[in-house]
Amino acid sequence: MSNLTSDEALDLEEDTQKGKYLTFSLGTEFYGLEIQYVTEIIKLQPITEVPEMPGYIRGIINLRGKIIPLMDVRARFKKPLIDYNDRTCVIVIDIQDISIGLIVDSVAEVLSIPDEEIVPPPDLNKGGNRYIKGIGKVEGEVKLLLDCERLLSDDEMETLGGLA
Repeated sequence: MSNLTSDEALDLEEDTQKGKYLTFSLGTEFYGLEIQYVTEIIKLQPITEVPEMPGYIRGIINLRGKIIPLMDVRARFKKPLIDYNDRTCVIVIDIQDISIGLIVDSVAEVLSIPDEEIVPPPDLNKGGNRYIKGIGKVEGEVKLLLDCERLLSDDEMETLGGLA
């Protein structure tokens, strides 16, 4: 067996992650995140509030010595807020070298969704789909596939980068 260069190993890793999505729920709706952005899933921990942050940023947590800002995905999507419970969890993702925790109702599973089963979101001209990269069709159900790079604007990334 030949030894892979680090670039080849990275390409191979990207190939094995291509088309794989971590799915989670907000109420009755299911969403997917490209697995390449996900670093871990943790239970909700005590949150330290930070003054003057946008309403959807609930605060920060200390995760093994690393400060992680937490975004409540329900609040970001302007959905009714609910009390956190034992199914509530945090999906830690890396975007542009910044780790962010996404608070979701519950994590479902990792799904493989081939490109041919993904359609673009409808164009509603109101900017309401800016977070949605595509709609995955899986066994008669739909999963709204999020664009991790667009969950936060550049200004928001800069603000949160200052917290970490």
